[in-house]
Amino acid sequence: MGAEIPGIVRLKCSVQNYDWGKLGDESSVARLYAKNSGEEVDGAEPYAELWIGTHDSGPSYVVAAAEATGGVRDDGGVEGKDTYDRKKGDVVSLKDWIERNPSVVGDKVLQKWGPTLPFLLKAHPDKDLAQILHKLQPEVYKDGNHKPEMALALTEFEALCGFVGLEELKNIVRSVPEMTEVVGNSCGVQVLNTSEDDGEKKMKEVLQSLFTDLMSASKTVISAIIPKLISRLNKKGQAMKLTDKEELVLRLEKQYPGDIGVIAAFLFNYVKLQPGEALYLAANEPHAYVQGECVECMATSDNVVRAGLTPKKRDVQTLCSMLTYKQSFPEILPGVAANPYTVKYSPPFDEFEVECYNLPEEASIVIPAVGGPCVYLVVAGEGTMHAASCKEVIGEGDVLFAPANTEITLETHSGSIVCRAGVNSRALEESN
Repeated sequence: MGAEIPGIVRLKCSVQNYDWGKLGDESSVARLYAKNSGEEVDGAEPYAELWIGTHDSGPSYVVAAAEATGGVRDDGGVEGKDTYDRKKGDVVSLKDWIERNPSVVGDKVLQKWGPTLPFLLKAHPDKDLAQILHKLQPEVYKDGNHKPEMALALTEFEALCGFVGLEELKNIVRSVPEMTEVVGNSCGVQVLNTSEDDGEKKMKEVLQSLFTDLMSASKTVISAIIPKLISRLNKKGQAMKLTDKEELVLRLEKQYPGDIGVIAAFLFNYVKLQPGEALYLAANEPHAYVQGECVECMATSDNVVRAGLTPKKRDVQTLCSMLTYKQSFPEILPGVAANPYTVKYSPPFDEFEVECYNLPEEASIVIPAVGGPCVYLVVAGEGTMHAASCKEVIGEGDVLFAPANTEITLETHSGSIVCRAGVNSRALEESN
């Protein structure tokens, strides 16, 4: 290799322009991406997610720190070779750079997952219901992501995730006639005749049948049903207070008129988080982030089969069959305070954990070295980050990679919110 491996590596990240993203300046993702990349925001382009990691569908690139941002080593030298050089146009992905320098992930990560990051960190403020549908259209959403994940709320946050329980499902069939009109009376009767005594397998089969029929409905049927639903809810709202779910459906219809997700929303748990609360989701659990800002961390996944499918009716049915149809309210955890400025979120997954550092003005903390690689996203504020002989000036949108066994000192000027994603400490502490 020859070149000295720097203590901190600055990253330029990829943005996903899914149709459900917010346009240009309306998107917080666009703002983060512009600050991260130095590129101008296209006002006519939707910006949905900022991806941080080694995933082929949205790779991060290593940046020549001193040239791009004024970062210097304490000895006056310029950080890094094998980097993204804006003047020369040389590009090396973080994935390739790690493969050239495998020691940066640490011995345990290298043994278990190889020279890569086993996690993917995403920033996607204001995600919406349409993502459920895009996950069922893999030619649009090429990363299957059918692996565990966690969402950390940065603001007040609303989500739809996991299927409602049997009793609520029965209530939906009784109180939302438009649902039965789409899936058919026989399907509705099947739901009403199911009981917990029939066993979990039977309940899942019934739910799967209803959800698949709904998702397979034609645009003609859906475009005729939704106006009926909205008209009924508006009349009901004049006579009595609507439920939170009904009010949400009216909001969604204004954002996405004629979208099948407006009806599908009834089938999912409606979850509200306060800032600092985290939502843990097991593999193959449908979810969508309706309102608010969050960072999401997940196990990196590549699903070649799903990526090659086309959005034909039979493919929707195939993808619907891959969901777990677990009927329970999702797990919400507040995190554990490690010190006055640090909250740690350790899900029951080996691939990742997240720490959030919320520092006031002119404050500093030392982040202990860990045995695996870490990525840092500066959500707000400005300051500096030190590691060994390396020092970086940081601000909103900056993303940095720290090799395994690197102690970090974080100092703020105006106060900062920084999120760190890394391999779960439990996995690193396990004996070989």
